[in-house]
Amino acid sequence: MLKTDISRIYSFVSAEEINAMQHEVSEANRLLYSASGKGSDFLGWRDLPTQVKEQEIADIKECAAKLASHSDIIVVIGIGGSYLGARAVIDALSDNFNPLLTKEERKAPLIVFAGENIGEDYHYELLKILDHRDYSVIVISKSGTTTEPAIAFRLFKAHLEKKYGDLGARDHIAAVTDKAKGALKKLADAKGYQTFVIPDNVGGRFSVLTPVGLLPIAAAGFDISALLAGAADMERICKSADDIESNPADLYAAARNALYRKGKSIEILAAFTPNLNYIIEWWKQLYGESEGKEGKGIFPAGVNFTADLHSMGQWMQEGTRSIFETVINVEAPKYTLLVPNDAENLDELNFLSGKRLAEVNRMAELGTMLAHVEGGVPNISVSIDKLNEENLGALIYFFEKACAVSGYLLGVNPFDQPGVEAYKKNMFALLGKPGFESLKSELEGKLGSS
Repeated sequence: MLKTDISRIYSFVSAEEINAMQHEVSEANRLLYSASGKGSDFLGWRDLPTQVKEQEIADIKECAAKLASHSDIIVVIGIGGSYLGARAVIDALSDNFNPLLTKEERKAPLIVFAGENIGEDYHYELLKILDHRDYSVIVISKSGTTTEPAIAFRLFKAHLEKKYGDLGARDHIAAVTDKAKGALKKLADAKGYQTFVIPDNVGGRFSVLTPVGLLPIAAAGFDISALLAGAADMERICKSADDIESNPADLYAAARNALYRKGKSIEILAAFTPNLNYIIEWWKQLYGESEGKEGKGIFPAGVNFTADLHSMGQWMQEGTRSIFETVINVEAPKYTLLVPNDAENLDELNFLSGKRLAEVNRMAELGTMLAHVEGGVPNISVSIDKLNEENLGALIYFFEKACAVSGYLLGVNPFDQPGVEAYKKNMFALLGKPGFESLKSELEGKLGSS
C-alpha cells in the first residue's frame, strides 16, 4: 500500500497550516468531481481504472501477444505523454540490464523508443540494427502530425514495407490514435493496421492507463490487469475529500502547495532505485505541463540517488533554499546481495560485511533525508513496499490525482498546455512550412542580429 509522510516538513510548515487547507482542498475536489473546474473536458483519467472495459483489456493483450510472437524488438513511437508513461512502467519493472538479456530470458521482446527526439544518428543507428532483426512498431499519436513521431513513423513504415512487403508490414504495425479523425487514423484505416483509441477526454500526460501506455506495457510482458487494479484501489482511496490525513493524494497536494506559499518553488523528486529514473521523467512532464502557466507553478526537477549526491548533493545541501524534496521509497528489493568480508580491508569497509546492499542504501536514504532537512530542505516521503504492477498503478494514479488537486489549488487549468506550441511555430517557420513565410523572415532577422 502507498503511504505519504509529510512529518519532515513541519519545521517549515506546521501541521495546523496543512489542516487549515482542508477547505481549499475540498473545494478543489468539488471542482474535480463535479467537472465544474477549468479543463473539465479532460477528466477521463479520473475514473478510468474502474471504468475500463474487460474487452478492451483483452484486445490489448491479444494484440501485444501477436506483435511479440514475431518480434525480437518492438519500437514504440511517440513523444511526451505518448511514450513517457509506458517507458516509466516498463523500466521500473524490467531488469536493469534488460537490453543484454535474450528474448527468452526476458520472456518478451525488447522495447525501444523512437520519435521522442529528432536525432539523426539515433534513428539511423536503430534502423541499421533493425535491418537484421524481426521487429514491430507501435505508433502513438492523436493527430498523426506531431513532428517528431510523424517523421519517425515515416522512416520505420518505409523500412518495414521494404523488409516485409506492404501486406507483411501491416501485421507488424499497431496504431494508438483518435477514434475517428486525423492523419494517423486515416492511414491506419487505409493500410489495415490494428488500432486502439486515445480517449478524447484524456490528455497525453494523463494517458498511461489508456492503450497509450497499456499496449507497450503488455507487449513488454507485464500484467496490465494488475496495473489497473492497483490504480483502481488508489482511485477509490483518493475519492474521499473529507479528511486530508486519510487521502494520500490530497495530503501531498496540500503539503507541496503550503511549501510553495512559503517560497519553496522547486520540487526535486528523488529515488534511490535506478529503475525509477523514467518514473521521475514522467512525473516531471505531468507536473511541469499541468502547473507551469500564468507565471505560477512549482518547478519539477529530478535526481537519482546515491549517484546524484556526488553531483547535485552540494547544491541541494547548501544552495539556494528555494527547494523541497519528495522521495519515492521502495521498501523491499527483489533480490538479496550481501557485502563480502575482505581480509585486507584496505577500503575499511569490513564494518559492512554481511549487510545487505538494501540496508546500506536505506541508511544512505535516511542519512540524506536528515542532512537535507537540517540544511533547510523540507522532505516528503512516498513509500511503496515493492516494485510490481499493482504498486506502480497506485503510484501513477496517486500522482495524477494529486496533480489535479494541486493545479486547482494554484488556480490554473491543470489540463491544458498552451505554452508548448510556441517552439513548434518557430520550428515550422524556420523549416519553410507553407503559411509561415512572414514569421520565417522575422525569426531569421532575430537570429541574424543575435
